[in-house]
Amino acid sequence: MNFFRGVMGGQTAGPQPSGAETIQKLCDRVASSTLLEDRRDAVRALKSLSKKYRMEVGTQAMDHLINILQTDRSDSEILGYALDTLYNVISNDEEEEQDESEDENAQKQADDLGTQFTETFIQDPEHITLLLTMLEEFDFHVRWPGVKLLTALLKNQGVQVQGIILVSPMGVSRLMDLLADSREVIRNDGLLLLQQLTKGNAAIQKIVAFENAFERLLDIITEEGSSDGGIVVEDCLLLLLNLLKNNSSNQNFFKEGSYIQRMKPWFEVGDDNSGWSAQKVTNLHLMLQLVRVMVSPVNSPGATASCQKCMYQCGLLQQLCTILMATGVPADILTETINTVSEVIRGSQVNQDYFASVNAPSNPPRPAIVVLLMSMVNERQPFVLRCAVLYCFQCFLFKNQKGQGEIVATLLPSTIDANSISAGQLLCGGLFSADSLSNWCAAVALAHTLQDNLTQKEQLLRVQLATSLGKPPVSLLQQCTNILSQTKAEKGSKVQTRVGLLMLLCTWISNCPIAVTHFLHNQENVPFLTAQISENLGEDERLVQGLCALLLGICIYYNDNSLENYTKEKLKQLIEKRIGKENFVEKLGFITKHELYSRAALKPQPIFPSPEQMLFDHEFTRLLKELEGLITKAVHKSSEEEKKEEEVKKTLEQHDNIVTQYKELIREQDAQIQELKEKVSSMTTQTEQLQATVSQQQSQIQQHKDQYNILKLKLGKENQSQSSQGDTQLNGLQTEELSQLREELEELRRQQTLLQTQLSEKDALIDSLKSAAKAAECPAGSDNTELLQELEALKNQVQTHLAEIGLLKAERQELLRRAEAGPSDTAPPSDGSSDAAKAELENRLAAQTAEMEQLKESRSGLEQQLAAATSTAAILQTEKAKLQTEVQESKKEQDDLLMLLADQDQKIHSLKQRLKDLGETVEDEDDLRDQTSDEDDEDED
Repeated sequence: MNFFRGVMGGQTAGPQPSGAETIQKLCDRVASSTLLEDRRDAVRALKSLSKKYRMEVGTQAMDHLINILQTDRSDSEILGYALDTLYNVISNDEEEEQDESEDENAQKQADDLGTQFTETFIQDPEHITLLLTMLEEFDFHVRWPGVKLLTALLKNQGVQVQGIILVSPMGVSRLMDLLADSREVIRNDGLLLLQQLTKGNAAIQKIVAFENAFERLLDIITEEGSSDGGIVVEDCLLLLLNLLKNNSSNQNFFKEGSYIQRMKPWFEVGDDNSGWSAQKVTNLHLMLQLVRVMVSPVNSPGATASCQKCMYQCGLLQQLCTILMATGVPADILTETINTVSEVIRGSQVNQDYFASVNAPSNPPRPAIVVLLMSMVNERQPFVLRCAVLYCFQCFLFKNQKGQGEIVATLLPSTIDANSISAGQLLCGGLFSADSLSNWCAAVALAHTLQDNLTQKEQLLRVQLATSLGKPPVSLLQQCTNILSQTKAEKGSKVQTRVGLLMLLCTWISNCPIAVTHFLHNQENVPFLTAQISENLGEDERLVQGLCALLLGICIYYNDNSLENYTKEKLKQLIEKRIGKENFVEKLGFITKHELYSRAALKPQPIFPSPEQMLFDHEFTRLLKELEGLITKAVHKSSEEEKKEEEVKKTLEQHDNIVTQYKELIREQDAQIQELKEKVSSMTTQTEQLQATVSQQQSQIQQHKDQYNILKLKLGKENQSQSSQGDTQLNGLQTEELSQLREELEELRRQQTLLQTQLSEKDALIDSLKSAAKAAECPAGSDNTELLQELEALKNQVQTHLAEIGLLKAERQELLRRAEAGPSDTAPPSDGSSDAAKAELENRLAAQTAEMEQLKESRSGLEQQLAAATSTAAILQTEKAKLQTEVQESKKEQDDLLMLLADQDQKIHSLKQRLKDLGETVEDEDDLRDQTSDEDDEDED
């Protein structure tokens, strides 16, 4: 124990050992001591030295410490010391807290040291598995240092440690249990551990999400006070961002789990928004980022649209707009809220319409769009806020032709209201202000009102501007070109103005021949562009030259040759003469090589480090990418190639029209096929129903037959019974027979109804046959008359059978009445006359049975006669159809024979004529007929 007192600070005589020697002795003691207490004291001593002698402890003691974790699992105290020592050796947190004046090289060496020890620890994956097992211990002194150690390992070698945990059985699930720990220290450090674990690993992110992480994290956020909570809320939000960002599977799981609805209470702010704490600002900023992750433009369009719809339906968008229009909100939160609202409404017509209806709480109320645009064109507002407003305006107009029309309408003469400020007036004011950034923002905003909207491009040509008193108004298009020419000689910031105006003009006249004609109609525009392109200017001006080349190229490509002086061919000749085709294409290609162009093409949101770098718009980069190749080809094409191309276009249009017609025909045929399929399905269903009805009726008939047989057997047995049976038995049997007779009577009524229905059908058939016989034009009239007579006879026969059925019904009712009245009218027999009463009852039952047999036979005969009549009618109808067919065939054969005879007569006549021409004597049939007639007359005389 004296040795340990020396290590822990006790006074001993003689020279003091060095730190490396002391650590070596402690390691030997850990390895060789058999008593647990000695090993525990040695590990505790190593822990106290691990921060000061990090290198020595790490190199000498790591294997011994890992061995302690494997062998001394029963002692939580020594496990805690070992884990703390390993954490001190591997973690770089202590060095990060050193004074800022420390040499950077020394800090880098410390970081490398932690990475080196981490690699040593994870060389054997079983060490990570052992550490995961330690986390299952509930003891605070084991679990907490274990969490910190695993977090440090993930910070130093995240990818490797993630891979080991991913393949470890139940590895992620063990770590998720930390969120359920009742001790806040372990739970909070568990959040930090999961943050490191989920960084950049989609597979682990999915596992964590399906381990109910969303539910647990949202519960913790609510328990901690949502946006008013502390650092724990921030850690939960950071973990949620890790799980959702760029992970479409988790985003869909988050939406399907109705977790978006639980985000709405986060953004409930009061009227007094002064004095927000720094933590609240951080929390709310992360919450807004979480909303943006779900509706980011980089997500799939379907997933984004689904989340946007959900956010509107649950009221989240409305809550964000409330923050947008609230007073006292910090500037950075307001900026991020504008960006969030932008992406929630981007491309969603319903959300865009709602945003258009939001009014600011001013007097008088103004639309939120107008209030935001006022901030955008105000040079005193922060730069990031102005960029956010521009992004919001762009998202409001994205795929929103209705909104584009409403903005353009505020510039038209018929809709201008002098008493209020409109969005169009603010944009025009910004376009022609002295602030270059306002010029650029207004130009880009106006370009988005025209994006992919030919109607609004033509409508904007109607806008007239009053420049000064006494001078006529000029069009907006002409004023833009006037400003370009006025700022030509200016340098510096005016490049931003010209770039904005040129982007506006290119967007305006692209794919709009009418706008191209208006632009070319001003005689000064083309000379200005050619002069600008042909000059040899500095680096800053080369970008403007490229945009001028793009504008001139659009005038060529979308030219409808309506102006004689500026046809496609003449403009190309002008380029070749004044600029040179190769020089023109080179200037055009300079735009895409610009660094700021590449940066703007990455994402829709305008993010710039400084106002001077704000030159390109994302949508314009898409337009340029589409037009650059087309313009290059158009400039190099000859007139003959253009004619051929136009012919090809016309041919393709014709083919497209033909294809469209065939598509419509195919659609119609598909609809007809579908309709026929539905009919077949309906008829199949009806057939099945009819078959079921037939089966049911057959089953009922069989039941009646069985009942009849049972009744017959009962009557036979009753006739053979002895006379000693009492009156009660006879009366019971008679009651059963009466019930059976009632059922038979009801069956006869149903049969009568069925026969009446069939009779009506036969009447209709006879009437139709009569009509067909009268309308038929054929020589077999007598046969049809006989057929009608047979049908009339058949009808009379059916009527006779129906009358017989009526008589049978009346007889059966009388029989039933007598049977019911017999027992009640007969007095109880005395002892002397019991035999006579019994005999009378037996005779009556026998008579009733005979009558019932006769009724059954009559009914069977009627059914057979009805079936025969039906069959006869069907046969007659078939024979009639055959006769009509034979008549038609006979008519056709007769016509064919007549044609053949006429043809034969013509041939005979032709041959006779040829014989006459040859001088032969030919007797005509008419002459022979006349001669024969004369001979007959002579014979008669």
